[in-house]
Amino acid sequence: MGSSMHRFLVSAAHKSSGKTTLSVGLAAALRQRRLSVQPFKKGPDYIDPLWLGLAAGRSCCNLDFFLSPDDEIRAQFARHGFAADVCLIEGNKGLYDGLDLKGSNSNAALARLLGLPVILVLDARGMTRGIAPLVLGYQAFDREINIAGVILNRLGGRRHESKLRAVIEHYTDVPVIGAVQEDSRLALVERHLGLMPANEAGAAERHVAEIAEVVAQQVDLDRLLTVTATKTTLPQPLPLRVSSEPHVRIAIARDTAFGFYYADDLDALRNAGVELLPFDACHDTHLPTCDGLFIGGGFPESFIDELEANASLRADIRIALDDGMPAYAECGGLMYLARSITWKGRQRQMVGAIAGDIVMHEKPVGRGYVVLQTNASHPWARTAAASDGQPPVLRAHEFHYSSIENLPADTCFAYAVERGHGVDGKHDGIIYKNLLASYTHLRATAGCDWPARFVQFVRSIRESRKSRAQPESHPCSK
Repeated sequence: MGSSMHRFLVSAAHKSSGKTTLSVGLAAALRQRRLSVQPFKKGPDYIDPLWLGLAAGRSCCNLDFFLSPDDEIRAQFARHGFAADVCLIEGNKGLYDGLDLKGSNSNAALARLLGLPVILVLDARGMTRGIAPLVLGYQAFDREINIAGVILNRLGGRRHESKLRAVIEHYTDVPVIGAVQEDSRLALVERHLGLMPANEAGAAERHVAEIAEVVAQQVDLDRLLTVTATKTTLPQPLPLRVSSEPHVRIAIARDTAFGFYYADDLDALRNAGVELLPFDACHDTHLPTCDGLFIGGGFPESFIDELEANASLRADIRIALDDGMPAYAECGGLMYLARSITWKGRQRQMVGAIAGDIVMHEKPVGRGYVVLQTNASHPWARTAAASDGQPPVLRAHEFHYSSIENLPADTCFAYAVERGHGVDGKHDGIIYKNLLASYTHLRATAGCDWPARFVQFVRSIRESRKSRAQPESHPCSK
């Protein structure tokens, strides 16, 4: 029997209403009450989950309609939330915003799928009596959605709060469970990609504690727990399959420059038989002894001086890749493995395994969901084509402000881009020997078991080298 007795989705009327800060504060404040809090984030996002995971003291899981079918979302929710006292899901954008007219991938759709009450965060700046029709409209738009309470945010003072409370209590039946004053202490540091990652903020834990203190003072946590209580238990999750194959050692960049990893993907790598060896690309002078390499996304452009200065590690990585070490890099990892990164007029040398140069731009080059066709050049995808004779299709996402220039005309790619931008609007997945580097972020979901495929590839290369057999030549092994 599941013991998760409080479950709710935090949403808003529109993006930038402060729901991430409030979600972080709620997670930390409830944890301070000795409740086990399992955080979730709707949609593709690395940064908010870092903050939510730090606040809750346990890894945040993403729930994404574009990448997962409904059954998988239910299973993910049950697996992570089963043993928690509180399941807190932070939505993305507004409650009813979505990709299509029906809102099939909206926050409301997720609340409906998982039977969640909604806590609506309202940015109340400049509002008085007009807040009532806003709340009533959100209730009336979809009667199946239970708006269990509202948290008024960015209030202009106690007088403003009392006016809004009186209006909502008079015209609606939705309880006001919190009223948070405008407060500079609540701000999470902004970055060009969104919120600054918690792994980069040296004072992140103190900042989360400060947010929790403010939220605990201005949100009625007892009322929140009352309106989100449930007697419906989550199904006990099935045990995950763990590989019995020999373990492989994969070095993974985990530092201030590279921190964008999905917790589920790291678990999937471990279950596939991986020992993950973290290293710091800014400060560790040598690569750990390993069978493969994984460099995820992050903000390498913000640390180009440190990355360039660490020449011994860059040389280690270049030698390993030239020697055919299996490697996978996403977005920031691709940038680091290129020849150089140019940002704000400064150019710094990087690893140089990829024969191209990274240039940062003021606006996003590629953002949103991606659909890829895998081609025969892919070093570790299954070689068997789909039953209709077409290569397998992958659903994923991208969000990058950089482009790669000066690539050779004969650059080999693993993917054709059907939706999204990738490297050049048509291709993604640069291949160099046994390296695959893409702007696309993959996620281990039902339609994309990339960790198992990558690990299988790493293991096959290791075994072939042990037997001193020559691995099969790759079409892109220039």
